[in-house]
Amino acid sequence: MAQDNGMFRVQDLYLSFGTKRGVVQAVDHVSFAMPKGQTMVLVGESGCGKTSLGRALLRLLPRNVQSYEGSVYLNGTDLMQLSEERFRRDVRWKQAALVPQAAMNSLNPVLRIVDQVTEPLETSGSRKQWAQARQRAEEVFQLVGVPLDFLERYPFELSGGMRQRVILAMALITDPELIVLDEPTSALDLLTQANIMNVLKRIKQEKGFTFILITHDIATSSELADLAGIMYAGQLVEFSDAYSLFTEPLHPYSQKLMASVPTLKEDKTLEFLPGQPPSLLQPPEGCRFAERCPQKFAKCSQEPPAIDVKQGHQVKCWLYERGDKRDRK
Repeated sequence: MAQDNGMFRVQDLYLSFGTKRGVVQAVDHVSFAMPKGQTMVLVGESGCGKTSLGRALLRLLPRNVQSYEGSVYLNGTDLMQLSEERFRRDVRWKQAALVPQAAMNSLNPVLRIVDQVTEPLETSGSRKQWAQARQRAEEVFQLVGVPLDFLERYPFELSGGMRQRVILAMALITDPELIVLDEPTSALDLLTQANIMNVLKRIKQEKGFTFILITHDIATSSELADLAGIMYAGQLVEFSDAYSLFTEPLHPYSQKLMASVPTLKEDKTLEFLPGQPPSLLQPPEGCRFAERCPQKFAKCSQEPPAIDVKQGHQVKCWLYERGDKRDRK
């Protein structure tokens, strides 16, 4: 089947890790598609596979990978069919880049910021190329709101918010089409979080990047999102346009998540989700949310498919097998 060059598409992606305790099924046959230039927010509890999915898209994986298969289409090409060398040379950082968690851990403390930011652009080491790389670094620093004199500083001389902006600048410097942002505002104060999100919104509007934003912060990320996905126990249990999912979630897990988020526009009683997610070493058969689900019924002992409830809205739940909630006797 020919692939739409205007779409970024993931099909049946599976990733597992081998450990001393057994095989961890981190990403379990995840599929979704999104137009270029949009932002997808990926939400879920810790350990649900969000970060593993983001790193799987860029092949930034540890050595203990047990199984890694599926399809990832970018510009009409299945990236999973590329050799590691070609992927490194032609895709990673040039077409797709990562903004990781913990900016301080991602920067070399003994190198100046300018040397780290310009590294992806320097290959021959010529004076002319270094000057061009320096000019490009200044452009992306202005884009993300970092003073140019910070290029000559070391990472420990910057605040947490500025370090995060530097990491974002490093991802932007080669002008990639797809950027995966893994908890870009974690461990930052509320004002700094808001500033970072405003930077991302401005970059999206001005440059048209495609973002995949991995986060726990539903309230903040909703301002940036065009699409939203909910992950649970390695699976994508709901995927939709952001407005529909945030205002009228369908999956019982999504409903509980949204009910736990306070809002300014209405006075509501916040809810919590009892229990804990299942182990990915031995995921339960059937619906993985069944043991915590207040709407569990007999058929939940079988694993539900991804059901198209309406155009662009999929939910992995037997309640919507016929387009609405069915008899659960």
